[in-house]
Amino acid sequence: MTASPRSAGQPLGNAAAVGARMAAPSFVLLWSSAFIAGAVGLRSAPPLLLTCVRFAAAGAILALVAWLTRAPWPRGRELAHVIVAGLLLQAVQFGGFYWAMSLGLPAALTALVQGLTPVLTATLAGLLLGERTRPVQRLGFGLGAAGVVLAVAARINLHGGVALAVIPAVVGLAGASLGMLYQQRFCSGMDLRTGTATQLLVSVPVLGVATLVIEHPRVSDPLPLAGALAWLVLVNSIGAFTLMYAMLRRRSASQVSSLFFLTPAVTAILAYLFLGQALGWLTIAGLFVSGAGVLLATRRPRDAAADEAPPVKAGPAGMPRHEPAAAARAR
Repeated sequence: MTASPRSAGQPLGNAAAVGARMAAPSFVLLWSSAFIAGAVGLRSAPPLLLTCVRFAAAGAILALVAWLTRAPWPRGRELAHVIVAGLLLQAVQFGGFYWAMSLGLPAALTALVQGLTPVLTATLAGLLLGERTRPVQRLGFGLGAAGVVLAVAARINLHGGVALAVIPAVVGLAGASLGMLYQQRFCSGMDLRTGTATQLLVSVPVLGVATLVIEHPRVSDPLPLAGALAWLVLVNSIGAFTLMYAMLRRRSASQVSSLFFLTPAVTAILAYLFLGQALGWLTIAGLFVSGAGVLLATRRPRDAAADEAPPVKAGPAGMPRHEPAAAARAR
């Protein structure tokens, strides 16, 4: 008995739907785990040096994968857009946050600044792209920000040098928000292998110079450092960013960035489980409040359901390439 085309394609469609639903929680878990691996790596190397080596290794691995699979590299105007997005998302974002930490900004306060990424992204999306947010989404952003504050409130330790260290953290915040908007606007169709490799590799010289100027490069305890780097490279720089770029093809930058509301609380839970750090009730409350905020911020009206899963075209080497929703509607 021969299965009908509809029934034959149903398992694939169900798998794609499950994958789409799992992308957001997987991204939050993978992104939050970077703080745990980073805490281990920072015991052996300064932050900017750790990030520079991380980007170099991840970029080299993705370049090798792209070469083996004969993936198309960005050229011309597309290459320029990919480089700009990469410098914002990689060099400016992480360079700013880690520079702030090297100046003495507490990790909790750094997480608080990064947790404001969704608010700034939604604001810039409205100002620069004319993207409108509904009242329920604005309520979600407010709850998300409140959840971030609750999650890190008990761990914030203010001292005299914080004011200066906040400046590069704000620069990192701007890089994250502008980078997500730029990535969605100009780079949504880039090949995830070659595009991400390009973005990582062009950021290496910038962070290398920053490392030499700001830090005193040194390495101790190479074995724990190697383990931390392996996790940061494979799980975060490759895995988490691939998920984020895939989600940016399906949802707005404001909706994707709202997931950052959850990272401070999830990071605190992971730190409790793997590093033995204390976990307070405020952090747990922050997780529930920010979770409610994310649900509201990412909630979509029923008439937008058709845009939830844009058509999938077969890309090079069998990798899926999603059409932007606007392009799908235009056909």
